[in-house]
Amino acid sequence: MIKKIISSLMMVVMVFGTVITVKAQEKAYVMWESITLTPDNTKLKVLETNMRKHNQTYHKEGPYKAYVYHISTGPNIGKIVWEMGPLTYSHLDKRPKEGGHDEDWRDNILPYVKKMSNGEYWKKDKELSNTDMLDQDNNSHPLLYIRYLEVVKGEGHNVKYLFTQISKTVKAMEGENPWSIYYNEFRQGDLGRHIATVSAMKNWAELDKDQDFKETFKKVNGEKSWQAFIENMNDTFSNSWDEIWSFDAKMSGR
Repeated sequence: MIKKIISSLMMVVMVFGTVITVKAQEKAYVMWESITLTPDNTKLKVLETNMRKHNQTYHKEGPYKAYVYHISTGPNIGKIVWEMGPLTYSHLDKRPKEGGHDEDWRDNILPYVKKMSNGEYWKKDKELSNTDMLDQDNNSHPLLYIRYLEVVKGEGHNVKYLFTQISKTVKAMEGENPWSIYYNEFRQGDLGRHIATVSAMKNWAELDKDQDFKETFKKVNGEKSWQAFIENMNDTFSNSWDEIWSFDAKMSGR
């Protein structure tokens, strides 16, 4: 009888422990805060200096560490992306505000910015992403190939399936192929910035290489899977566009 009781208690502990572990994993997410800045190009040098000082002072480490990028392609060329993270919503309650942070942003950043837009939070799909090889300072892969996707209303159920197919393919391709998926946390109305995939690159020359994505896709997902994949993508996404971002270590405060 005692053995049965002990056995039952052990089972309860094991199950309870598993539940706690699963819940902890669900909470351990990766998210970034992102803001797009349109700089006043007549005062760009001052903005670069002030941004560097601001990030060195208030965004040097931890969840509040800043990363600054220049958009190099597309209609947003010339704009700057300021990111902070990786973080969680709980971190936002303790984000830098006092000690001169807000005043410094107001007095030394905003006067040299024409417009702020796209204040967003992007949560990473850790399961499907392939980024274990990346460092924390973007030294090895300073270029980001961003692809934004707009999901057709009522077709969201296809997203996970499609990205699982893509993820398996990317992970099966030769080389490192750092690639990740991010979901926009808040509704965007007609802006359509629902999902972003991110490919990290060492240099522009990587775009000249033939990655054999299609052939690898067919090997991983089945020889006849390609056409169905293309049709499913067209049904699921109404629009997509690309941007190349270039990491600015100096403005980031490095």
